[in-house]
Amino acid sequence: MSSNDELVAEDDSYKPSAKKTVEEYAQLDAEDESLQKWKKSLGLLGGEPLPVTPGDLRKVVILEMSLIVDDDEPIVVDLTKEQTLNDLSSSKNYFKIKERSIYKLKIKFKVQHEIITGIKYLQAIKKAGIRVDKVEDPLGSYAPNTKEKPFYEVTLPETEAPSGMLARGTYSAQSKFVDDDKNTHLTLNWGVEIIKNKS
Repeated sequence: MSSNDELVAEDDSYKPSAKKTVEEYAQLDAEDESLQKWKKSLGLLGGEPLPVTPGDLRKVVILEMSLIVDDDEPIVVDLTKEQTLNDLSSSKNYFKIKERSIYKLKIKFKVQHEIITGIKYLQAIKKAGIRVDKVEDPLGSYAPNTKEKPFYEVTLPETEAPSGMLARGTYSAQSKFVDDDKNTHLTLNWGVEIIKNKS
């Protein structure tokens, strides 16, 4: 693990197979009914492609990240705006979470140009410069979005916020969205504060 980049996928030895186009995947094993159903669920069997902005070469576009704490209204962060990304990285306590709260993240994204395999969400959390947690959650493999399905959403597993005097305070977090080809689609730096639960 590089000292310059602590946030890498655990299994860095995986070598993905040769890439195929959406059309090639759609034509594979056309007589296999169960495989056809699976391909349809990936959006490989039709649907008008979602228009892509000319010159936009991104293959995975992370649209939103929502923080859902207990049963409260989600805090939705629009990741398509440069100002939002700047606000996230410059704030030490962009999010405030009460100790012992149950929280989870929901990611909204779109895929364009080609099939992307093995998208993962990586996250490292530090307090006072020391890493206290690392997360690696698979998001899956996806075909380019269509007008009928303009985006994908994945909700990550629940986590319980730490508690106690030593656990309270500000944490810095870095999140990355990577794929099997070791492409990084977005890196986010953000802050969270664990606050006392007065109830």
